[in-house]
Amino acid sequence: MSTNSSSVPFHASSGFASESTHPSTLTGAVVFAGRLLFSFIFIFGGLNDFSHQTIGYAATQGVPLAAIAVPLSGVLAIAGGLSILLGYHARIGAWLIALFLVAVTPMMHNFWAAKDPMMAQMQMIMFLKNLSMLGGALLISQLGAGPWSLDARRSK
Repeated sequence: MSTNSSSVPFHASSGFASESTHPSTLTGAVVFAGRLLFSFIFIFGGLNDFSHQTIGYAATQGVPLAAIAVPLSGVLAIAGGLSILLGYHARIGAWLIALFLVAVTPMMHNFWAAKDPMMAQMQMIMFLKNLSMLGGALLISQLGAGPWSLDARRSK
């Protein structure tokens, strides 16, 4: 087998390619750190979706049924974030995050409609940040949570 990364086999149990069937400790630690950092914004941000201020702001942005939609989006964000953090059904959690981001991003960060140039710039940054996180969620939905996860423990 060559050392070319494109020829490294994909291991379904961990979701990650490695030269052996046992990922290195460094790989496990790095993937766990990535899940931890990725999930924080959804867990803590999702908690804000239950506040009157966040619901009110969403209503001013034209979110229909904001009193229901915003807390529901908080449930998606928290459930998906915890699932990814713990690595428990992380692929499903990643799809919850993807659903959250697809629903929230164009409605809450519509930079193309902002009249103030400074607000347009801020909303564009937030829009692009969400697209980036959507990419991360899609990767997790396909590759899984990695070796340091409840999913990996269940598959052993």
